[in-house]
Amino acid sequence: MKNWLVITMTFLLSAVQMTVQAAGDPDAGKAKSAACAACHGADGNSLNPEWPKLAGQHESYIVKQLTYFSDGERDNATMKPMASGLTEQDREDLGAFYASQTVSPGKADPELVALGEKLYRSGNPESGVAPCMGCHGPNGAGNPAAVYPALRGQHAKYTELQLHGFAEGKRVNENAVKMMQILASRMTNREIRAVASYIQGLH
Repeated sequence: MKNWLVITMTFLLSAVQMTVQAAGDPDAGKAKSAACAACHGADGNSLNPEWPKLAGQHESYIVKQLTYFSDGERDNATMKPMASGLTEQDREDLGAFYASQTVSPGKADPELVALGEKLYRSGNPESGVAPCMGCHGPNGAGNPAAVYPALRGQHAKYTELQLHGFAEGKRVNENAVKMMQILASRMTNREIRAVASYIQGLH
């Protein structure tokens, strides 16, 4: 319960921060996104469920992740060489372009909706899992000022892979308190599948 309150308060406090001003040019970003389109789609809606949809993602989050890939803080053999050649302006332009796109809607598995909704909106107080909506919002819109990503419509498979990465310590870049690593490590495999499926159906 204590962890739940701390994370919820973090979201509420960050929500009143000054709105992040977009620094990128979406038109320039579109021109620079040709290499990205092969995996992520021309409009940021990838077809492969293991590759993330970028459409509708906050510019601030895309810039942050591209920087992590470039610096090696987020380990990915495919993304590191792609991101390493980008300037700060390139990252901002790409972020602005994808932020201007609309994420394609997804569907949740009906058999997992009840559990997924419970975890997303209420968490699991018994195991110390805070509700996802505390940081990512009731509809999965995220919080660009706090650089919390939008989740709505994201491929369930991709979300599952990221949660397992956090739980297993393979993805460790998010913040000093390692919030996602702690929370994901407390989730069962079924809980991960359920919340990932629920997120896919959010819109």
